[in-house]
Amino acid sequence: MTPVFKIKRFNELSVFELYQILELRSEVFVVEQNCVYQDIDGKDQMALHLLGTFEGKIVAYVRLFAPGDYFDNASIGRVVISPKFRDRKWGHSLMTAAIGAIQDEFNTSAITISAQLYLKKFYEGHGFVQDGDEYLEDDIPHIKMHKE
Repeated sequence: MTPVFKIKRFNELSVFELYQILELRSEVFVVEQNCVYQDIDGKDQMALHLLGTFEGKIVAYVRLFAPGDYFDNASIGRVVISPKFRDRKWGHSLMTAAIGAIQDEFNTSAITISAQLYLKKFYEGHGFVQDGDEYLEDDIPHIKMHKE
């Protein structure tokens, strides 16, 4: 069984959904990765939000950006799976849903991401290729990757 995925615009998110999203992002990107950074960056309002729910809780999440909103191409960011469910390999289902949503919502298959370096092989498995040198983002090694 995999999460049920749905897409919402920022103004369509319930307060409860927004709270769960911010809680999940903080749990992983701030606490687990021990990275003090400003997660609330003013970009949520322009993004589409792909939520993966399981048993009434958001356990998978990404934000999707139209071409030009973040990179020249469409973009996927804040890719996160709840640590409690990582053993189920739902990251692959999430990326498949995200790539499909980019194609459906923005009518493009050209996608650029800023990927944490340790996830390079994961993203390569979804057709992304490295585009440039490694760089630090919030003191975490990242690489720019794209998919045509």
